[in-house]
Amino acid sequence: MAGKKVRIVHYINQFFAGIGGEEKGSSPLEHCEGAKGPGVGLMQQVGDEAEIVRTIWCGDNLVNQEPDRILAGIADLVREAKPDVVVAGPAFNAGRYGLACGMVGRLCSQTLKVPVLIGLFPENPAVEIYRKDAYIWPCAETAVGMRKDLPGIAKTAVKLGRAGTLGPAIEEGYLPRGFRSNEYVEKNAAQRAVEMLMRRLAGQNPPTEIPLRGFEMVPPAAPVSDLKGATIAIVTGGGMVPKGNPDKLKQAFADAFGSYSIAGLPELPAGDFKGIHGGYDSTWVDEDPDRVVPLDALRAFEREGRFKALLDEYYVLCGIGTNVAMSKKLGAQIAEQLKRKEVSAAIYTST
Repeated sequence: MAGKKVRIVHYINQFFAGIGGEEKGSSPLEHCEGAKGPGVGLMQQVGDEAEIVRTIWCGDNLVNQEPDRILAGIADLVREAKPDVVVAGPAFNAGRYGLACGMVGRLCSQTLKVPVLIGLFPENPAVEIYRKDAYIWPCAETAVGMRKDLPGIAKTAVKLGRAGTLGPAIEEGYLPRGFRSNEYVEKNAAQRAVEMLMRRLAGQNPPTEIPLRGFEMVPPAAPVSDLKGATIAIVTGGGMVPKGNPDKLKQAFADAFGSYSIAGLPELPAGDFKGIHGGYDSTWVDEDPDRVVPLDALRAFEREGRFKALLDEYYVLCGIGTNVAMSKKLGAQIAEQLKRKEVSAAIYTST
C-alpha cells in the first residue's frame, strides 16, 4: 500500500441498495457510512488501498424527475464525505440508472471538482451524453457480468483517486472521452507515418494515433404525401401485450417481437392487456393500456378521416437493454412486414 487509503464515495440506485425494483423507483435520497450492495464486492477488490467511506442511493425515477433537488442533496453528502474519488454504478445498460450516474458524474467532476469513474455498458445512452464529464469504465450489458467488471473498476478508481487523472484511454482501458492531448515524442509525424505504412504493408495492423468515431447517419423517411389515403401502423417498445404474454416476450434485452390483433377494437381494454416492460412500473399503463398503445386516439383520427385506415394489428417488444445490433435486426424485420402490408407510416411509442 502506498500512502493513505483512497477515500471513495459510491453512488448506486434503489435496486442495488436493496430497496426494491421499479415499484421503488421514486424512493428518496438516502445514504449510509461504508459499503453497500455492489460496494461490498468493490471493497474486496481494492483491499487495503482504499475504502468506501459513504454509499449514496436514490430511486432512478426521482433522480430523473427532480434532478435539481436530488443533485443538491447528493452534493451536500459528497462534500461531507471528502472523497478522493466518486464511483457511480456500475449501471450496465440500464437507461435511467445510467443517466442518473451520468448526472452524478457531471456534478462531482464539474461542480465539486472530484474525479469520477462510472461503470456503463458501451451502448448505454448515458455514454454519449456524459463521456466528457467523467471517466467511464466499459461494463457488461447486465449485472451477470458484475464479478468480471469490479476488478477493473476497483483498480482504476484507486489510481484515479491517487492521481486525480488517468492516462490515454487506449492504455488505461476506459472508454475514449473525445479529448486529444499534445505530447512530446522522439519521432516527428512524417517518420511515424512512414513506419505505420511499412507495418501495414508487412501485414500488421498498427493502431492509428487519431481514431475517428463513427456515427451512423440515418436519413429521415420522406413525409407521407397523401395522409388521407394512408394506412397507419402502431409499433411500441413499451411492452404492452395481451394478458398472459402469449408469445413469452422478454421483459428486457428483446430478441423477438410480437404482433397482436386490434381489429374492431375502439381501445385496448384494461384487464385484457398488460405491460411486461422491465424498465418501468406498469401500474398506470395497466389501468389504461392506451397510454402506451394509443388506439383510442388513433381510432378517433380514423373516424375523422385524418388517414385512410389503421392496421388491424400492432407490433410490440420491450425496448429496455436491447443492444444496437439486435435493435437493427428486429426493426428491419418489423419494417419488412409493414411494407408487405402496404403500410404508409408507423407511429412508434416508447416509455
